[in-house]
Amino acid sequence: MTATLTVLALLVAVAAAVRSTWSPCGLSMLSTITPFGERSKGHRFEATAAWFILGATAGGLTLGAVAAGAAGLVEAAAPPDTTVGMVALIATLVVGVSDSGRAGTRLPVHYRQVNERWLDAYRPWVYGVGFGFQIGCGLATYITTAAVYLVVVLAASTADPVTALAVCAAFGLVRGLAVLLTHRIRTPTELPAFHRRFAVLRPWADRAMSATVAGSAGVLALAVGPVPAGYAVLGVAAGAGGVRLVTWRARSPDRVTGAPALTVEGMGLDGRTRASAEATDRSVALG
Repeated sequence: MTATLTVLALLVAVAAAVRSTWSPCGLSMLSTITPFGERSKGHRFEATAAWFILGATAGGLTLGAVAAGAAGLVEAAAPPDTTVGMVALIATLVVGVSDSGRAGTRLPVHYRQVNERWLDAYRPWVYGVGFGFQIGCGLATYITTAAVYLVVVLAASTADPVTALAVCAAFGLVRGLAVLLTHRIRTPTELPAFHRRFAVLRPWADRAMSATVAGSAGVLALAVGPVPAGYAVLGVAAGAGGVRLVTWRARSPDRVTGAPALTVEGMGLDGRTRASAEATDRSVALG
């Protein structure tokens, strides 16, 4: 089970890191740390990109420290492989449902972006490392896929702190390497064309992320067996259905206490305008 979880954790980490490049923060980095942008400030793009990748890897290691601590707890508890596999399977199914939006809501995400004022206030190694670290942490900036959470869960499920640390470091490294995508852009006029081409690839990144999560769920289902996997699927499906029902009821206008009657162009369901209805109601109340 440990080998299976290690492989899946690495796959999900790489897929989540690649998908996260299309986040607002990821796109911002592709617009700000560019060869012509660094040249205009008297800096070398190669040096700033290297600092960014170093910072992103350090951010991944920081996330890995959390996962490694959790992996140490799993190792100390020594639960059965089936239990570990079930937890990993349930987490994978929840992430799949969350990213698909089928439950009517998603897991909580973070909408924070990096402070681009650093570009003018600090030296290139400072904003390179600083931006990279925040990006590489995965949870410090905008989260576009719940698979980032799954990386931590799967890494911790390996019950091996070193493996958990390496998985999250790989996540940070891949996120950092994305800055090299603009290494051939030499003029400002080339940047919009690059972003248009890059935007076309986003649906494919979404599909790849969904396929990775679905494939991981399938592998884990085979690992734990058909009966436990069936319970996991039914449990997550029931939970998703319950959440969808609750959110639907909360958003339904006629469920809101004291909500006004449905009106069409200022008229109530009985055809009276609001003003005439209020006057009639007052006259009835006064007898």
